[in-house]
Amino acid sequence: MSERILIVDDDPVQRRLLENMVRRFGYEPLVAEGGDAAVALLTVADGAPIHAVVLDLVMPDLDGLGVLAKIREAEIPVPVIVQTVHGGIDNVVTAVRAGATDFVVKPVGVERLHVSLRNALATSALESELARIKRSRTGTLGFNDIITKSPRMQSVLRVAEKAASSAIPVLIEGQSGVGKELIARAIHGSGDRRAKPFVAVNCGAIPDNLVESLLFGHEKGAFTGATERHMGKFVEASGGTLFLDEVGELPAAAQVKLLRAIQEGEIEPVGARKPVKVDVRLISATNRDLIADVKSGRFREDLFYRLHVFPISVPALRERLQDIPELARHFLVRFAAGEGKRVSGLSAEAMSLLCAYQWPGNVRQLENAVFRAVVLAEGDIIGCGEFPQIASQVSGCVATDDIAPMAISETVPHGLHPIKGDLFDLGSATISPPAATTPMSALDLLDDNGEVRPLEHIEADAIRFAIAHYRGQMSEVARRLRIGRSTLYRKLDSLGLSGDPDMQPHAL
Repeated sequence: MSERILIVDDDPVQRRLLENMVRRFGYEPLVAEGGDAAVALLTVADGAPIHAVVLDLVMPDLDGLGVLAKIREAEIPVPVIVQTVHGGIDNVVTAVRAGATDFVVKPVGVERLHVSLRNALATSALESELARIKRSRTGTLGFNDIITKSPRMQSVLRVAEKAASSAIPVLIEGQSGVGKELIARAIHGSGDRRAKPFVAVNCGAIPDNLVESLLFGHEKGAFTGATERHMGKFVEASGGTLFLDEVGELPAAAQVKLLRAIQEGEIEPVGARKPVKVDVRLISATNRDLIADVKSGRFREDLFYRLHVFPISVPALRERLQDIPELARHFLVRFAAGEGKRVSGLSAEAMSLLCAYQWPGNVRQLENAVFRAVVLAEGDIIGCGEFPQIASQVSGCVATDDIAPMAISETVPHGLHPIKGDLFDLGSATISPPAATTPMSALDLLDDNGEVRPLEHIEADAIRFAIAHYRGQMSEVARRLRIGRSTLYRKLDSLGLSGDPDMQPHAL
C-alpha cells in the first residue's frame, strides 16, 4: 500500500495538478477542498493513516496556519509541506514556526515537490522509528507501535490489549519470527507494571544444567563454580514482567519449579534454605504445539493449564500479506539510517516480489532481507536485483526492474499472477486471480465458435483481470481503467460481479 498524501487547496485546478503529481510519484492522493475538511480527515478516529500533507497557506475558511495550529493541538505527527503564491521570508518563518516541514512556492515544479515529499516522508519515518526504539528501551512500548494493516493481526492486538490491564498469565503462540516478544513488550508497556522491569529469557538457549540457576537463582557455594550469590530472573523481574520465550523447551525439573512459582508466588534458589517471595507478571511464548507435547509426556499437563490461561495466537507473515509493505518500509528506514545509505524506497516490482514470497522465516526473515538489500543498494530505489535470494525462489521471477511489459499468453497457468511480464507464484496463502481471468490472451475477443464475444463479457473479463492484477485495490483499479470508483462499483453490479467473492476488495 502506497503512502497517502493529503492535498489541501481551495483551487480545483491546483488540486487536480497536485493530485496528478502525487499519483505520478507512486503515492495515493487524498483531496480536501478547504482547511476544515482537512482537519476532519486528519482527526477521524478510524480513518486510514495520512503520511504527509501538502497544504495551501491561503484559503477562505480555515487557512493553512489555522490547519497547522489544529494539527499541533491534536498532536498529530504528520509532516506538512506548505505552498503559497507569496514566497517571502516572513511567510516561510511563520509557517515553519507553526509546524511546517517544508515550504514551496506556487506553481511548484514536479521535481521540487517530489524531493520535498520524499524527504518529509523519510524524516517522519525515521523520527517514528527512533521514538519506537526509545519506548522499547524504557518499557513503554504500546500496541500503537506494532506495525500492521492486517485485519487478522489487528484482531490479535485487540485481544492482547484486554490482557494488558490484568495480571492474568498469557501464552503467545506462533511460528518463530512472527513478533511474539514485541506483543509481550506491548502488553507490559500498556499495563500497570510498565514502570517496572521487563525481563526476557530465551528458554531454548539455556543449557539444561543452568536453567534452574538462571531462572530461580542460587546461593554462594550451592554447586561447584558458584563463587557468588545469583538472584535469578524471577527476582530480577520482581514487580514487573517476566517473559519466558520458547517455554516449551524447559526441561522437566525446571517445569516442576516453574509450576510452584506460579502457584505459590515464591521460588526456591538452588542451595537456599527457605523460599523467596516474588511478584511477577508472567508472559510465555512458544512455537511448539504444547498440546501435542502434553499428550506425549514431554510437557507437564498441570503447567500447561497454568500457562494457557489467556492464549494469543499470532498469524504467520504469509497469512497477513497486508503487513509486508509497511514492515518493509519500516525496516528500510531504520537500516538506511544505520548504514548511512541514501535509500528512499522500494520499486513497485520489488514490493510485488516481497508480497509474492511465502516468508517461512516470517517478519525476522523479511527484516534480514531488507537489511541485505540496503547494504547491496547502489541507488535511491531498491529493486528486485537487491533481493536475489528471494527472486530465485519465486516462480518465474526475473530479478530486474527493466522488463518491458508484455501480453499475458495462453500458457499462464492458474495460480500465477502476472506482474509487469513476470510470473509470481502466490502460493496457497495468497490470492489467486479468478479462473475467468486465466488463461486468456490479453483479452479473448472471440468465443469458442469464432464469433465476436458480447461487449459486456469482454468488459467483465477486463474488470476481473484489473482487480486481480491490482490485488483488490479498488482506487487503483478505477484509476487504471480511467473510470471513477463509483462507476466501477456500478459496473460490478450491472455485470453481475458484485456477488462474486473473488471480486470483493477484502478477498483480493
